[in-house]
Amino acid sequence: MRGILDARRVPPAAQGTTLSRLHAILTPVGTSGDVHPFLGIGQELRRRGHDVTLVSAGVFAGAAARAGLDFVAHPTAEEYERALADPDLWHPTRGLRLVLRHTAASTRGLLERLEALHVPGRTVVVGHTMAWGARLFEEVHGAPALTIHLAPSALRSVHAQPAYSPGRDMAWAPRALRRVLWWLIDRTQLDPHAAPELDRLRAERGLPPVTRIFRAWISSPQRVVGLFPDWFGPPQPDWPRPLSLVGFPLFDDEGAPPSPALDAFLEAGAPPIAITPGTGNRHARAFIAAGLDAATRLGRRALVLTRYAEHLPPLPDHAHHEPWAPLARVLPRCAALVHHGGVGTCAQALAAGVPQVALPFAFDQPDNITRVARLGAGAWSDLAGGGRRLGERLGPLLSSPAVSAACAGLRARIDGRAAIAAACDAVEAAGRGAS
Repeated sequence: MRGILDARRVPPAAQGTTLSRLHAILTPVGTSGDVHPFLGIGQELRRRGHDVTLVSAGVFAGAAARAGLDFVAHPTAEEYERALADPDLWHPTRGLRLVLRHTAASTRGLLERLEALHVPGRTVVVGHTMAWGARLFEEVHGAPALTIHLAPSALRSVHAQPAYSPGRDMAWAPRALRRVLWWLIDRTQLDPHAAPELDRLRAERGLPPVTRIFRAWISSPQRVVGLFPDWFGPPQPDWPRPLSLVGFPLFDDEGAPPSPALDAFLEAGAPPIAITPGTGNRHARAFIAAGLDAATRLGRRALVLTRYAEHLPPLPDHAHHEPWAPLARVLPRCAALVHHGGVGTCAQALAAGVPQVALPFAFDQPDNITRVARLGAGAWSDLAGGGRRLGERLGPLLSSPAVSAACAGLRARIDGRAAIAAACDAVEAAGRGAS
């Protein structure tokens, strides 16, 4: 079994290997929804004969081992859990500032770990939107690299705009005004929290400051991969090139098998409404309560998926709680999904062919559910209206033949294995520069 590496030593497989055998270093940043796609890509790269190291938060050591990947922890499990414990993380504005500060503070550590793992002539670095240490490593060392973006909103454009709240974007604005608005967002909301630490690191390495980090710098100039299909996020003229949109990878770390109690609940009655605030949200009591209330109003059973029992409200008799279960196994046995709007969760519902309603908190979530709604497969709600409003949004989806047809059509368009294979093709193409 592959194991946890000391980041100061070169993987043993680096000695006596051919140049065609790459050492891919994967650097996902975030919660399980960010990490699982990289696990799927890493597992397929291993199957193709490459060495793979996952550099991510310490809580994912077990998942990396199950995928057969070497692992380096950054940040530590304690640092990761401490970040999740901050209730500001899921605030629409304070959450973004918090993430920017955490990302900037962790950039030095990621850069140092990549430098310790670097095998010139073999290494290809696979970055994540927020893995700024990977981008900096690419600049400093000229190493083969690519950037993976999980959601369309990570790709800046003055053409089609991401939704900043569900259903609302800047499509109304002339293009010149959109450029001005992006400039204001960069200068007042993004760069002040991200640029100072990043520029200190750049100065230490002899690089000039970078401004407007999200305009273009976060994407590798060598290659960019979007882990979504073009019908979900149509390419825009000003998106970075070369660009590959490979589709939804749909990788679930199996972990512990689902409990017998879950199977018993699913078999005991009509398909329930699944409710999940995401794997990283531990402050979702109001969210879960709204979902349970909506299910009760609609006369439906409910399945709550959350790792954090401390924020569970009292469960009615028709509800069941599980800390975790693979969505790919559970959702086909559910009537609908109520969730936070993460792109991976949206994709799992689309792949299962079930309608979905999201109550987005922040980040890419409003844009993701807006895209789902435009495809006719879901809707959004908010906590202000509680279970009443959520039930009003969810009820029509459950009874609509048009929604059912849209969900079935979209399900047929998703091929998770093909998406992972295409992403690995892109990694190998980038890695050819290593030899």
